[in-house]
Amino acid sequence: MAQQGSQGRPILRDTLPPVLISAGILLAGNGLLTTLVALRGRAEGFSESWIGAIGAAYFLGFMLASFVTAILIRRAGHIRVFAALSALAAISTLFMLLVRDPLAWSGARFILGFAFSGITTVIESWLNQMADNRDRGRVLSLYRVVDLGFVTAGQFLLPVFGPAGHEIFVIVAIIYCLGLVPVSLSALSSPPPPSVVGPRLGQIWMISPVACFGCLSIGLTNGAFRTIGPVYAQQVGLDVDQVVWFMSLGIVAGAILQYPLGWLSDRTDRRLVLLLATAAAAGSSIWLSGLDGSRPLFVFAGAALFGGFALPLYSLSTAHANDRCPDGMHVTMAVTLLLIYAVGAAAGSQISAAIVDAWGAPWFFTYTCVVHGVFLVFVAIRTRQRSGVPAEKRSGFVALLRTSPAIFRLGRDRTNHHD
Repeated sequence: MAQQGSQGRPILRDTLPPVLISAGILLAGNGLLTTLVALRGRAEGFSESWIGAIGAAYFLGFMLASFVTAILIRRAGHIRVFAALSALAAISTLFMLLVRDPLAWSGARFILGFAFSGITTVIESWLNQMADNRDRGRVLSLYRVVDLGFVTAGQFLLPVFGPAGHEIFVIVAIIYCLGLVPVSLSALSSPPPPSVVGPRLGQIWMISPVACFGCLSIGLTNGAFRTIGPVYAQQVGLDVDQVVWFMSLGIVAGAILQYPLGWLSDRTDRRLVLLLATAAAAGSSIWLSGLDGSRPLFVFAGAALFGGFALPLYSLSTAHANDRCPDGMHVTMAVTLLLIYAVGAAAGSQISAAIVDAWGAPWFFTYTCVVHGVFLVFVAIRTRQRSGVPAEKRSGFVALLRTSPAIFRLGRDRTNHHD
C-alpha cells in the first residue's frame, strides 16, 4: 500500500470500485436465481422434495469450493479463476433453461454453488489486499451495503420478466457475464493466494459449543428460508410480486437489525442476545405458520420479523466464538463455522422441503420454530454451565456475510485494529 501517498488513498479509490461493482452484479444475479429456481421448479412440476434437493446441491458445491478454490488460485491466479468461475455460473444457468429436469438442475446448482463460493473468495481476497487497518471498517461496510442493495434490487427483476419464460434465465446469465467486465478491465493486480486452511470440528467444538450448534441450526433454518421461503410464500397465496417483497423484506430487516443486536452483544453476555434473537425468530415462525395470503401485510410483517432476528444469528454466533478463540486460530474458526453452516443449509433444504411436501406450506415455519427452540434450550443450558466472557476480553461485533473465509479475515483484522 506504499503507493497510496499521504494525500488520500488513490490506489484504493482506483481499484475498489471495480471490485465492488463486480461483486454487486454477481450478488444480484445469485440472489435472483435462488428465488427463481424455487418458483420455476414449482411451475415445472417439481415436488417440494426435489426443490429442496436442488437447494441442497448448491450448498454441497459451496462446501467443495471452500477446500479447492485456494488450490485453483495458486495454479491459475485470481483473475483467470474469477473469469472461469463466472463463465461456469453463466453456463450452468443456461443449462437449466435447456434441460428442465430436477436431477439436471441439481447438478447445475452444485456447479453454481462451487462457482459462487470461489468467486466470492477471489473478490474478498482483493478487498483484503486493498484495505489496511485504517480502511477495513469502511471497506467491509461498503461491501455489506453493496450486498444488501444489489441482492434486493436483483429480486425485483423477477416480476418484470416473470418466472415462466426463458428470458429471466438469459438475464441471469447476462448478469453473471456482466460481472466479469469491471474487474477484467481494471488495473487490479493479484494478491497473494489464500492459504489452505482446513476445518477442525472437534477443536472448535471444544472452544465454543454454542457457536458450532448455532451455525448448524442457522444453516438448518436460514439456508432453508432462501431455498423454500419462495415456495412457502407462493403456496400460501402470494403472487410473484408479493413473493419478491416477502423475500426482500426478510433480507433487508436482517441486515438492519444486525447492528443494534451487535451493539447490545458487545455490552453484555452475547449468549443473552442470542437467546433474545432466537426467541424472537421462533415467535415470528409461529406467527407465519398461522397465516395465509389473504392477509399479505401480516405475512410481510412476519417475514421482516423472522429475517430481522434470524439472519443476524450467524454473526452473533461467530462473534461469541471469537471471544473465546485462541490467537492464531481465527481463520480455522471461520472455515469450520462456515462449513458447519453449509452442512446445516444443505440438510435444512432437504428436511424442510420434505416437510412442506408432506404437510403443506405452514409447516415450514413450524420446522424453523422447532429448530430455533432446540437452539434456545441449548444456549440456556450452556449459559448456566459456563460463565460469560468479561467485557474487556470481548472482540468487537462484526456483521459478516456467509460467503467465504476471506471475508472473515477482513472483519477480524478490523476488530484487531479497534481492540
